[in-house]
Amino acid sequence: MNADNQQERFCITEDFKWFLAGLIEGEGSLCISLKQHPTARYGYYIDPEFFLYQHKSARELLENAMAYFATGNISPKPGNEDVLVYKITSRRSIVEKVIPFFEKYTRYGSAIKYQNFLMFKEATILLENKAHSTLEGIKRLVDLAYSTNHAGKQRKRKKEEVMQRILRDYMPNSNNSLEKI
Repeated sequence: MNADNQQERFCITEDFKWFLAGLIEGEGSLCISLKQHPTARYGYYIDPEFFLYQHKSARELLENAMAYFATGNISPKPGNEDVLVYKITSRRSIVEKVIPFFEKYTRYGSAIKYQNFLMFKEATILLENKAHSTLEGIKRLVDLAYSTNHAGKQRKRKKEEVMQRILRDYMPNSNNSLEKI
């Protein structure tokens, strides 16, 4: 079923928005991703991303979320085909749809998740204001990325490794030591 048919069949009510907030509280995540790339000015692309997970038998819940946000896509979770992931990776959609939703509907959830949201929002605003094009801005973005999700999945690279990569060309006489920052 495509999103247009889903919207015709599915009525978005205030009750649904609060239900969706609860679903996101339990099965959703916000991520500030760091993607190493050789052409990125400081060696990494930084992107805000929103994810919502469900077993494939509950695909309709993800389709309803997609109908509400009117953006994103659903795909199998890599490494576990029985789990589907609804994701929004467009920064514009995150600014216009995800952040306002979180501000209104998720403020009553877990304090830790709300703090993660505030850091996610700050990172997104910094990206919108092109902070990633300055050394100080990218350092702040990396700090925010590594400050979120302490109890959850750990990152592939240690923060120190990321910072060394970012700073390698910006520290004269550097032996890759972070003490000179």
